[in-house]
Amino acid sequence: MKKHYKIFSIVLISVMITGSLYTNSFAWDNWKKNDPLTDEYNAFDLVVARPLGVVAAVLGLCVFTVSLPFTLSVDAFSKTSDSQTSAVKDAANTLMLNPLKFSFTREFPDENM
Repeated sequence: MKKHYKIFSIVLISVMITGSLYTNSFAWDNWKKNDPLTDEYNAFDLVVARPLGVVAAVLGLCVFTVSLPFTLSVDAFSKTSDSQTSAVKDAANTLMLNPLKFSFTREFPDENM
C-alpha cells in the first residue's frame, strides 16, 4: 500500500507542476490575443499607416520626376564621375523605395509602430 501511495504522490506532484507551467502560457496567449489596444494598433497600421506609405511613394515619384533634371544638372558639375548615379539612387531610395518598403515589406503585427 505504501508503494502505491508513493507512486501516486509522485505522479500527482508531477502533474501539478506540469499543469501550472501550461496554465501560465495559456493565460499569456489569451491576454495577448484579446488585448484591445493591440487590436487598435493593428487596425491603425492596416487602415492608416500602410495606405499613407503608398500615397507617400506616389508623391515621391512625382517629386523625383520633377527634381531629376536638377539632380542631374547639379551632379554634372561635380568633379567625381560616380556621384551622378549615387545621387539619383539616393533620391530614388528616399522618395520612392523607402515608403514602398514601409508599406509592403514590414511584418503585419509590427511592434515598432
